[in-house]
Order: sequence, then structure tokens, then C-alpha cells
Amino acid sequence: MNTTLPVCAGIGLRHPHYRQVLEQLPPLGWLELHSENFFAGGQPLAMLQTLAAHYPLSLHGVGLGLGSAARPDRDHLAALRRLLQAVPAAAVSEHLAYNHAAGGHYANDLLPLPYTRDLLDCVAANVAEAQDAIGRPLLLENLSAYLQFPDNDMSEAEFLAELVARTGCGILLDVNNLYVNQQNLGTDVAAYLAALPAEAIGEIHLAGYSTRQFDDGSHLLVDTHSQPVHPPVWTLYQQVLARFGPRPTLIEWDIDLPPLDTLQAEAARAQRLLQDCQP
Repeated sequence: MNTTLPVCAGIGLRHPHYRQVLEQLPPLGWLELHSENFFAGGQPLAMLQTLAAHYPLSLHGVGLGLGSAARPDRDHLAALRRLLQAVPAAAVSEHLAYNHAAGGHYANDLLPLPYTRDLLDCVAANVAEAQDAIGRPLLLENLSAYLQFPDNDMSEAEFLAELVARTGCGILLDVNNLYVNQQNLGTDVAAYLAALPAEAIGEIHLAGYSTRQFDDGSHLLVDTHSQPVHPPVWTLYQQVLARFGPRPTLIEWDIDLPPLDTLQAEAARAQRLLQDCQP
């Protein structure tokens, strides 16, 4: 599964909870933190090393943009390699998204890409280059999207499966993103899951979406990571576990952060579902 994370539930650790976790060392299955926050070293890196002495860690990137037509940024890859040399990470992940173009033009967003054969060749080369640079395989995360390209050659799941076959990468399956895309874009969830290679799924994300209402009565689900996991996402998570079996599962909450015990309660619910599907 391209990960040595324990098969249990963990939480995404964000800045407001750093001190509490360091001081109290609460029982948490594992932690995920954003890689880029620690590239500069110093006190943040020392804190991360302290956490690594107590919890398994997953490092989750948001800036590499492996879905871009331009090659990965060499400085970014070098910084990630240094971080991985300094911290024992059980998993390293990135998004299947683009964020930059040749000439140093960057977008501060995770943008969707067309799923075409031509771009597949480019993205596979980017993933291979990134994995060679850091010396280990990546988990690639499916994206929440609010538009889709009309001339796709394949689905996102088929694109991911091809990347796994070509590069040996793994998959970070974000169940909330999949549900958001089902509701917004009409993604066929059954076909999506059927297209994924089960052995490649090394991590699962669960999060909460928000609903944006429009004057014409329509609405859009937005992947804000600002809510508890919604009931239909829990239901879809159970379907995923029934199909693929238990996988390391993360509660991801990035804005409007609740108290730490709320995150622990969400993780405990995921843990119960993981235990229910154990053989």
C-alpha cells in the first residue's frame, strides 16, 4: 500500500492544536501534517521531530502540482527530500492537481486537470521524477472539482489506475471529495471504485463539506474541511471499507477548527467502522 501507517484512524494536526498535543500527548492513532509548513527547518522542524517520537506521521503536500504540464519544481522536491531525511514519515502524499505553468506562474489552488492520454504521459513523468527525487513512492489524492473537461479520454479513477501501473505510486482516496463530485458533477461512484486498484489504496481521507445556495434554488457542495463528516460521507466510507477492506483513515479539518476532543470523537467513529469491517 506504499505506506507503513497503522491501519487505524488518525487526525490532521493543525497549528491551533500543536501545543495541546505536544503537552498532553493524547491517544491518537497517527497524525498528518502539511509538508510545506516544515521546509524552512528551525523550531517547526524540531516540533515535528518531537511528534515523530510519539506518533506515526503522514506528510501531506499541497504545493507540488504534479498534474501540471510543467515539470515539478526542483527546489520544492529538494526541500521535501531534506524533510524526509530529517523526519521518519510513514506516508508521503500529494494531490492529483495542477497549480503551475512554465515560466514560474503559480495558482494558489488545487485545480482539476483534463484526463487525456497526452496529459497522462506528462503526469506519469512528473510523478516518476518526484518519486526519484525523494527516494520513495507517493500517494496521490483524488480531487474535489467544480468543473470537468469535455474531451476527457478516461475518468479520474482510470487516470489514477494508469498512474499506479506506470509509476508504482499509491492512492490516497478522499471519500469526501468523491461524494462532493458525485453530487456536483454526477460522478458514478460504483464505476469509480471499480476502476481503482485495491492494493494501491494506502490512505483514506474523511472531511466535512459546506453547501452553497444560489438564487435560482440550485446548490453546490464545497470541500471546505470546515464541518463534521456528513452522514452520506460516512455511508460512502462504509461502502469503501466493504469493497477494499480497512485502510489508514484520517479526519481532515482545516478551517473553523473545533476543540481537539471533537476531532478525536470523529476519529473514534471512523475507528469503530474500521473495526467492524475487520475479517
